[in-house]
Amino acid sequence: MPVEDNDSQVVLTHPEDNSTTVTILKYGANVLSWKNKGKEQLWLSEGAKVDGSKPVRGGIPLVFPVFGKQKDANHPTFPLPQHGFARSSEWEFLGQTSANPPTVQFALSPEQVSSEALKLWGNGDYDFTLILTVSLELDKLTTEIEVENAGEKEFEFNWLFHTYFRVPDITDTLVNNLIDQKCFDQLLAEEYVEKSPIISFHEEFDRIYKKVDYGKTFQIIEFGKVLINVVRKNLPDAVVWNPWIKKSDGMADFLPKNGYLNMLCVEPGNVSDFVKLQKGEKWTGAQILTVGGEIKVQSNIY
Repeated sequence: MPVEDNDSQVVLTHPEDNSTTVTILKYGANVLSWKNKGKEQLWLSEGAKVDGSKPVRGGIPLVFPVFGKQKDANHPTFPLPQHGFARSSEWEFLGQTSANPPTVQFALSPEQVSSEALKLWGNGDYDFTLILTVSLELDKLTTEIEVENAGEKEFEFNWLFHTYFRVPDITDTLVNNLIDQKCFDQLLAEEYVEKSPIISFHEEFDRIYKKVDYGKTFQIIEFGKVLINVVRKNLPDAVVWNPWIKKSDGMADFLPKNGYLNMLCVEPGNVSDFVKLQKGEKWTGAQILTVGGEIKVQSNIY
């Protein structure tokens, strides 16, 4: 069957290749696994909780309505915990919308969010509907989000696909096409223009690349071979993150502790500012992930 609905998870299997699958946990609508021709493309912590007791460490967590922890005490998202409540809520499985490519949808509205969490955002006065669409093609995974303001009051939000990719060895891994992009380095708390023609990883890394041209494809590369291509629709920013040794050690659900060697987050989103929605308005954004292909040099590296 192309789509299997279990109690807590939904599994998509490509009709032309049963070794190409995606598994989505209903809690958080978190993609736990994406296997392309039997090879896992996402990193999931061995200590990840998939029983709904806490947000999942790994896969593709969904960040809404705030990225990180809001520092402005006057902003409506200030009382919320880091990364908001979408990743810690039970989403409603709406069903299958296409057989080939197998495509499913999930929904989140105030009814699915705990009353305690809901009250932390604008005193619970915002009404919203989130629709997540997940589509599995050969060599491609698309995740698309639609946010609708279903209430009377304007609200604003961040969105992020917090995608954890599996890599053979982070010290051999590169990311391209980010040179000359404005970025905020969260470790230095400084904003500057990226001048590295290719990003490499030999220590903790945490940067937000802002308002990157949509024509830019981010590529995760190892030894001249493209592992993953990341394309964005209406998601202007990208977070690139690896926790390295000390940060990994401080996260109880990050296992094994040397797991940072086999993961890299490249996360499309809208996090450098907020999306504003008036009554009745909708906003959509998507990430399109593909496996392999040729290296694309879309930057002036000379």
